[in-house]
Amino acid sequence: MNRGSREELLGSSQEAVRNSQVDLHSFQEKPLTKEEKSFLLNADRGDYVTVKRLIEVYASKPEILDINCVDPLNRSALIAAIENENIELIKLLLGSGIKVKDALLHAIKEEYVEAVELLLQWEEEHHVPGEPYSWESVEPSAATFTPDITPLILAAHRNHYEILKLLLDRGATLPVPHDVKCGCDECVKSSEEDSLRHSQARINAYRALSSPSLIALSSADPLLTAFELSWELGRLSRMETEFRIEYKNLRHQCQEFATSLLDHTRTSQELEIMLNYNPWDMDSWEPGERQTLGRLKLAIKYKQKMFVAHPNVQQLLGSIWYEGLPGFKRKSMVGQCVQVAKLGAMFPVYCTIYMLAPDSEYGQFMKKPFVKFISHSSSYMMFLMLLSLASQRAEYLVLEWSGISWLQELVEFWKSRERGSLPGLIESTVILFIASLVWGEIRSLWDNGLLEYLSDLWNIVDFITNVFYIAWIGLRFTSWYIVQRDFHSGKDPWYPRERWDSFDPMLLSEGAFAAGMIFSFLKLVHIFSINPYLGPLQVSLGRMIIDIIKFFFVYMLVLFAFACGLNQLMWYYAELEKTKCYHHPSGVADFDTQERACSIWRRFANLFETSQSLFWASFGLVDLTTFELTGIKSFTRFWALLTFGSYSVINIIVLLNMLIAMMSNSYQIISERSDVEWKFARSNLWMSYFEDGDTVPPPFNIIPTPKHVNGWIQKILHNKQRGSIINKSREKARQQHEAVMRILIRRYVTAEQRDRDEEGVTEDDVMEIRQDISTLRFELIDILRNNGMKTPTVNVQDTTISGKKGKVMERRILKDFQIGIVEGIIKDVISKESKPKDVFSQIAKAIVRRGSETDKKKDWNAQIRRSTIRKDPIGSTAEAETKRSRQSLRAHILDNVSARTIDPQKLLQYNPNLSNVTPTARVAYAKFMRSKIKSDFTETVGQEQESADKAKESEAKETASGSKEGGLPFRPKTPIPEKPEEEKAVTKIKVEADIESKGSKAKSEDAKQTKAPSKEASGSTSSAATKTEKETSPQKKAESKDHVIQIEEPESPSSSLYMTEEEDKNLQKPISPTPSGPSEQILSAATLEADQQKESKTPSVTITVEEPKKSEEPKEPKEPKKKEPKPKESPGPSTLSPSPAAPKPGIVTDKGKSKVTGKIVSGWL
Repeated sequence: MNRGSREELLGSSQEAVRNSQVDLHSFQEKPLTKEEKSFLLNADRGDYVTVKRLIEVYASKPEILDINCVDPLNRSALIAAIENENIELIKLLLGSGIKVKDALLHAIKEEYVEAVELLLQWEEEHHVPGEPYSWESVEPSAATFTPDITPLILAAHRNHYEILKLLLDRGATLPVPHDVKCGCDECVKSSEEDSLRHSQARINAYRALSSPSLIALSSADPLLTAFELSWELGRLSRMETEFRIEYKNLRHQCQEFATSLLDHTRTSQELEIMLNYNPWDMDSWEPGERQTLGRLKLAIKYKQKMFVAHPNVQQLLGSIWYEGLPGFKRKSMVGQCVQVAKLGAMFPVYCTIYMLAPDSEYGQFMKKPFVKFISHSSSYMMFLMLLSLASQRAEYLVLEWSGISWLQELVEFWKSRERGSLPGLIESTVILFIASLVWGEIRSLWDNGLLEYLSDLWNIVDFITNVFYIAWIGLRFTSWYIVQRDFHSGKDPWYPRERWDSFDPMLLSEGAFAAGMIFSFLKLVHIFSINPYLGPLQVSLGRMIIDIIKFFFVYMLVLFAFACGLNQLMWYYAELEKTKCYHHPSGVADFDTQERACSIWRRFANLFETSQSLFWASFGLVDLTTFELTGIKSFTRFWALLTFGSYSVINIIVLLNMLIAMMSNSYQIISERSDVEWKFARSNLWMSYFEDGDTVPPPFNIIPTPKHVNGWIQKILHNKQRGSIINKSREKARQQHEAVMRILIRRYVTAEQRDRDEEGVTEDDVMEIRQDISTLRFELIDILRNNGMKTPTVNVQDTTISGKKGKVMERRILKDFQIGIVEGIIKDVISKESKPKDVFSQIAKAIVRRGSETDKKKDWNAQIRRSTIRKDPIGSTAEAETKRSRQSLRAHILDNVSARTIDPQKLLQYNPNLSNVTPTARVAYAKFMRSKIKSDFTETVGQEQESADKAKESEAKETASGSKEGGLPFRPKTPIPEKPEEEKAVTKIKVEADIESKGSKAKSEDAKQTKAPSKEASGSTSSAATKTEKETSPQKKAESKDHVIQIEEPESPSSSLYMTEEEDKNLQKPISPTPSGPSEQILSAATLEADQQKESKTPSVTITVEEPKKSEEPKEPKEPKKKEPKPKESPGPSTLSPSPAAPKPGIVTDKGKSKVTGKIVSGWL
């Protein structure tokens, strides 16, 4: 695979990032025409004939039928044909010039090989070099796949062998991702521009690289590729913690692939060739030779636990392990123990024979792995026995038990000169063992290298143990030197141990020897891994040690924090206790009379002693009497006890229980896969004894043998002569390995394909049968129709053709289903708390109203009813149509808020009901709706547009004329003299407005008024009602609460309309505390038929737009008589919002029909 650039892998250059940004404000979903719906439905059903006829009929009319139209789920007809696997329809659509877009990726996703081949051929024929491919030219807003997905990457994600083979044969390449720590310009630029895409593109690339089918097809050594990729994914999971789970899953996938290859090995020869291959080994393995297991060592190095624990590998390792001991596994437990004891007792003899005659029968027997293990274990057990004797001073005990007087005197003499004494017989033997052990570790470090040596934790334990032993030897000889120096200088260096210095080298050496002894005995746990019962326990213990180390950091932090606090409180009183203890002038502690003071002064003497006291307090070894110090004050004692109690709660109750929970969790995790973990640990131990080196155990390994000398001579003399032989051997081993791997890959792929074919009948199979039947039905109908026979007519809405999912898709197409939000409900709920409350103003108002006795008693039930959102559990068809029709108008008005830029023809396209009014009236109508739209969609309008609106509104305020108190919502820029009534053509547009009543009583009164028309004027009638309102018929008066706002049009239809600032604010004032909900919408004529029956029950608001006739000369305007409305309980009259229950201003209608055109129209406020 070629290593591509970062742009090829991530597509994250600055231009690509800029082009990939989705413009959410400009994105609009285009509604489908009737022909497009029929086209998509027949394409989904597989009706080849009908699709072809529609394409031919409307080939020259793309505005009626766009062949590239998509359904609500952004599926074109080509993608529908791919999903239904209709190859004839795909060829028809490609021949008709449909845009392919990302159809190739969809075909790969659906694993439709025939379509993939066809689309690849189409790409090859139509692609222009240097231009993006079809899937790369898809707009990000409509793209199904991310830009970094290529056909090869997607095919690798699907793990489809046949498609991958097809792409790789055509020369498709997969760029290898850069290292996660790569600091090249491309990586830095990609990460800075879009870090999320950078990381996701890396994941997609590694998901493709870890595909088993891709590894099998593109790698000459699939095992090595799987091992290295698994190790890299593990490293990525530790570095990119945000995607740790994804990388771990990919790593597990690579391990499963490597393990699955072992399932297809059928002979021991195939298994041996696979596990012994090592392309970097000087001596290549050949069948019949001692197995090197190079590939298995690599698996252990890369922590491929599933591969190592595979039964086939374990069987091979077991046969090598017990080689030379036939029938050992079939013996009973007693028989095995007896044979192991014999081998352990005879190991010095075997070692001596091997050193003298390594090629003899017993010399070769000593090289067997199990015999070597028994010999090393026996040698180590002897070393531990010597350590036990040294710790018990066995020389002194033997001489004392002898009962000989002069020997006892000798023992007393040795004890008197113990300081700086030389090592005895047992200790000298221990030093010999230590030297041999250190030599073995040095050889291991030299052969394996530092990194590999440190990768094994037991090597680290051995290193620490050897450091302690070397420190013991060094300090021991240092003590001897100091004593000899003092003796020769005339001093007496031999005095009792209690007079020794605290840091005497002899004492330090004993401490180092004790620590080394502890680690030496603990290493026996490593040998336990060979046992099937103690092995899993040893693995669990190793995992718990890691938990203990992690817990130790938190524990020490808490311990140090409380130690600092307690030491600050108690140090002075600890000094007083120390003074009482050392009150003698000689400075000796008085344990006879001041025993307690000499015991407790150390508890809090310094930070180190305080930390020790708190540590032992975790085990209950410190009581409260420790805080009863001399001269301590009551507050200090209380505060110290409180601090100690807090420490006990945190450290003992919380942290220790947390440690127990962590260890329990670790044990549970290990126990679930204990078999794999134990087999991996056992295999690691076995492999250390399979190699040729370190045949004899300590202390025999430090003795040079003829074999070592002969080996050095052979390396010097025959190094140059073996060059050509090594190359031939490597080439032969490589050919054998490649042959075996080809066989295994063939078996693996065949088994995978067989498993795919043997899967049961799925839903996709049923859908494919349905599609075939549907296609056959349409073909038969077409054949019969062409032969003049009577055939049934298939309706577009025929739901008997498709299955359940097909019916769902067809319903979405027919019902104009679009993916988007439905406004109103959630917004109305959260809008109540959207504004911050001024708490101080509310408190001030409450204080002012506190003593007022004139406040009327409030009807809380009525207020709650008014403030509660009107509930409508199912809505209506009219509202659904309204929501669809208002989207386009909203987008246009929001982009052109100013009346100067609103296109009247654009408004006419979105609402044909405005065709019978002048362009100026359309603009005025849109201007009237601006406030509501702007308040609902403030976030969609940019800051620059808002500043432009404010500038235009201020200009309108300066140029506007007329009274602000009685101003109308719409005023011309310059005063227009009114014309006589008989010379005016009045255009009235009606808007339905929902008005919430205050209570059930108000609702019943409104219902009565609609049934029996009333002549009384409503209290909410506008004070600016014109003469037109007075002259309405009684039938019009029956429509109560009509508000008429008259708009006089200038002679020039291009004149701009402006509102004053006060009028704008009045329009934005809420008419009622109840949200009007989705009723304030632009309704088409077809959707308002259902609402005509409710018109007599619904109060309406009208706005009258008067336009002067251009054919006549203007006359002097007549002053209309104003009729003062009868005020109700509300204060002075108001033009727009006289009372909380007043409706919003609307446009005059006559039962939903325009008085000019007679058509049903409506508007949205």
